[in-house]
Amino acid sequence: MPRLEVDLSKLHHNARTLVDRLAGKGIGVTGVTKVALGNPAIARVLLRAGVAFIGDSRIENIQRMRKAGVAGKYILLRTPLMSQVEQVVLHADISFNTELAVIESLNQAAGRNNKVHQIVLMVELGDLREGIQPQDLVATARRILKYPHIRLSGLGANLACFGGIKPDVEKMAALSGLVHRINRSFNLRLEMVSGGNSANLDWVFSGADAGAINNLRLGESIFLGCETLERKPIEGLHQDAVTLVAEVIEANVKPSIPSGQVCQTAFGAPPVFVDRGKTRRAILGMGRQDVAISGLTSLTEGHVILGGSSDHLIVDCQQAPLRVGDEVRFGMNYEALLTAMTSPHVTKDLRYLGEVKAAGIVA
Repeated sequence: MPRLEVDLSKLHHNARTLVDRLAGKGIGVTGVTKVALGNPAIARVLLRAGVAFIGDSRIENIQRMRKAGVAGKYILLRTPLMSQVEQVVLHADISFNTELAVIESLNQAAGRNNKVHQIVLMVELGDLREGIQPQDLVATARRILKYPHIRLSGLGANLACFGGIKPDVEKMAALSGLVHRINRSFNLRLEMVSGGNSANLDWVFSGADAGAINNLRLGESIFLGCETLERKPIEGLHQDAVTLVAEVIEANVKPSIPSGQVCQTAFGAPPVFVDRGKTRRAILGMGRQDVAISGLTSLTEGHVILGGSSDHLIVDCQQAPLRVGDEVRFGMNYEALLTAMTSPHVTKDLRYLGEVKAAGIVA
């Protein structure tokens, strides 16, 4: 089986570094575990590094971490499914919301369980993913404040995900303005203002005034050590905290151009080939069912990823020959990491390989 090697020491370093840098701006960190399927060991590392909350988009992942005894404050980042409101009020301390019908159901579920459930309202700032329209915010808040088992704890926004819209000074100032409007309108002091995700780091470190924003949701920057607008490495962070390893199952010299009439592949469009003459090629026991292969980068100089099918990855290894049984290491982008973590066919190997193991964390 291919395997993901996760260096928990490097993850801890990345998270701790970001927590410390953002603390100087008055901003706390929600460590996002969705890319790791709510892995309890990884959640412990993030909490030990100082994140204020653990955030995940699936209530099942939050339940997994709670069941494993990971003591922390949990945020459900995706608007709750109507069919899961009971689980949400039982296992999430806070949930991000946009729909009044869902919030009403959360209020009823919280009442049945003698709880008061905290929510953060997500506001649409232009990326066109989730969020209520700014002009509807005051009326929505007025409705929410009437629910006895719901507490409006904050506002949030999401950018640079669906529409790729940059979280810049203007967008963040707009969010701060909405916070001030709600506070004034209802004599509130909203506790959490979640300004966005790893894409916001460029804005934060530019020296801009944070305004009312006091929390960011960080996943990719912790796991891959990069910001998400241009995927530039963040100074002082590890970009190799997680690597993917696969085994060679065939090594041979073959032509670089197929023979016969070219039609669609198993995944649709006809492939495009470059004539390299006869080359040494290796097939690895890993394919699209395991990982988004377009997001892989070979960590061996001279290896060229040619493509793959469901179960096979084909690499030109003319410059650095491989043999059957050899292992090949790959770097990943976020999509590749997400799919590899999700695949049951990829082993997850979590280890402390660098810094001294932090007390109390068990892999």
